[in-house]
This record gives sequence, structure tokens and C-alpha cells, in this order.
Amino acid sequence: MGGAPEQLDLRLSSYDFHLPEERIAQRPVEPRHAARLLVVEPQARHLSVWDLQQELRPGDLLVVNNTRVLRARLGARRPSGGAVELLVLEPWHGGPEQWLCLAKPAKKLKPGDWLEVVAEGQPPLPLQVLGSDPATGGRILQFPPGCADAAALEPLLVQYGAIPLPPYIHEHDASDNERYQTRYAAKPGAVAAPTAGLHLSDELLAAIRARGVELATTTLHVGLGTFRPVETEDLSQLQLHSEWVEVTPELVAAVAACRARGGRVIAIGTTSVRSLEAVAQLHGGELRPHTGPVNLVIQPGYRFAVVQGLLTNFHLPKSSLLLLVSALLGRERLLALYAEAIERQYRFFSYGDAMWIAPEVVLSSARP
Repeated sequence: MGGAPEQLDLRLSSYDFHLPEERIAQRPVEPRHAARLLVVEPQARHLSVWDLQQELRPGDLLVVNNTRVLRARLGARRPSGGAVELLVLEPWHGGPEQWLCLAKPAKKLKPGDWLEVVAEGQPPLPLQVLGSDPATGGRILQFPPGCADAAALEPLLVQYGAIPLPPYIHEHDASDNERYQTRYAAKPGAVAAPTAGLHLSDELLAAIRARGVELATTTLHVGLGTFRPVETEDLSQLQLHSEWVEVTPELVAAVAACRARGGRVIAIGTTSVRSLEAVAQLHGGELRPHTGPVNLVIQPGYRFAVVQGLLTNFHLPKSSLLLLVSALLGRERLLALYAEAIERQYRFFSYGDAMWIAPEVVLSSARP
């Protein structure tokens, strides 16, 4: 074997797999916890997410991401009448109420141009294009006074906007505004949902708590990086878009208490993993309170500092999320599990099924 697998682990093309179009979930199953659950063991087991409660132990700690998805998809028109779709991404550092937006089509939008955002039953909302951002290809738009942060902008987006589903979901429904949010979504700021958390119904959360499992929250606003394919073949050179996270003193205390009682720290979704691990890496491997941007690439060879187990969805080929899950299980093993999931007709991506990675099956070299 030698060092060969490690060389392949550093090549983006090693994380490709063929996914038949019909395996991409277009609508979620109901209830939330009825999605299927692939349990990673020496021999994979096939359960439903409702059964996750039996896989957890009293004393475990679940860390969930309480970000709330903004209704960030806006329909607008140019003075010529041409339609434009905007995706509001994040505040822009150039001045108050300035926001970076992806625009389709973007090339016709020049600095100084005006757009009118339109929505049924609402007066047209004029916005001016201030400039462009070469890094993202996005446009900087001036929003009305008072729209300085996500919480302040949210009421306007509720009036004019729609939930931005990922591009591979072709069916949009009014129910998405509620269904593409976790049940504990509290802090507005994301443009995509932390999708593993979409499986946790109120009933399942109650059952998990009744089992003696604790819950703690982190916040990571899922942003532009989620929509961007990885394009770096040599993964030793990989850089990802930075993300805004909050790890509170309460979360730090909950993790310490879990460790002290011999419980396991379980992340719900890759965003919870990135939040915990990126903040720990900033402090030499120790989890401390932190609010602000982080930037961490997790790929095979990474040793985790905090996270021991993971509930996660099935991810896109050649994505940073696939790299992260490969860091826990090994690339070849993960791709073999994906092949089995495809064969057994699991549903993939945001509205799809889930995978449970217990601490016991994580690579010994990756464990905290």
C-alpha cells in the first residue's frame, strides 16, 4: 500500500462519483424523521432517522447549528424590463446597508444602475448597483436605511424574498419557507440550510432529550462557499471561503461537561463540525468562546479536536463536505458507502437521507 492512498487523498478527482439524476431528492419526506438513515458499522445498517435516538447514549451531547436561512432570493427587473434574480449573500464592508448579491444575469448590471425588486402585493423596491466583487462575480447593492445586518434586513426579505433552494432542486413550493429551516433555527444569516438538522422533528428532539442526551447550539451562517464547487485539483493548496461562526461560553461549558461525564460530542451536520473544529484550531486545539470569521479546510489526515461523531446528509461529488466526511472515515470507505447508498436508492443532497457516523467507527488517527 505504501503512501499511495495518501497521494490520491490529495487529488480532487479522487472524490468524484457518478450519481444518477433520480437519486437527487426534489422534495423532503414527511415527517422529517422518516428519512432513511445509513448507519456506518463494519457492516452498514439501514434504519430511519427516528431510530437515531437508539444510537445515542445518555450523557451524549448533540451540537446543532441554530442559523436561520434568509429569504434571500429576490426577483427584480431592470429599467428595460429585463428580469434579474438576486441572491443576497452577506453585508459588504464598503458602507452601511451595502450587501453582496449574486445576480443572474450579472454582466448587464453596471455601477450606477437601478433595479426594482418586485413581489406580489408589495410596492416595487428600488436598489442601486454600486459595484462588483471580482472574487465572487457578485454585485454590491445599496439597500434601504436600517438594513445593516441580517436581523435588520430579514423583515424586508420576508416581504419580498423566497427561500433560496440549491440549484439542483428544481421544484419550489410555498412549504419550503418552513421546511427548508431546522426546527430550532433562531439566528438569521444563512443562504443555505444546515441540512442534516432538517431531519430533527420536534418529536425526535423530545425523544432524544428524554433519553438523557443534551443539546447545545452553535451558529454558523452557511454562505457562499456552499454554492461554490471546489476547483483545486491539488488539495494541499485548497482554500475555502471564510464563514461567520459563534461559539458561546455556554457551548464551551456544555462540551467540557460532556467530556467530564464520559459522554460523546456529536455534531449534527458538517456546519456544526466546522464551527467547533475551526474555533478549536484558532486556540491550539482547545475550544474557547469565539465570534467572527473562521476558515478551516478539513480533509483526510485531519485530527479532530472536539467532534467525535456525526449525523450528516449525502454530499455532492468533489465537494468540501465530502472531504470533511472522508477525514472521519477515509475516502475509500466513504465512497464505498456512497456506492451502497446509491444501489439501495437512498436520496441525496439537501432534502435527502442521512448517514450516522458513530465515534467508534471513526478512523483512530482522526479521533480527538
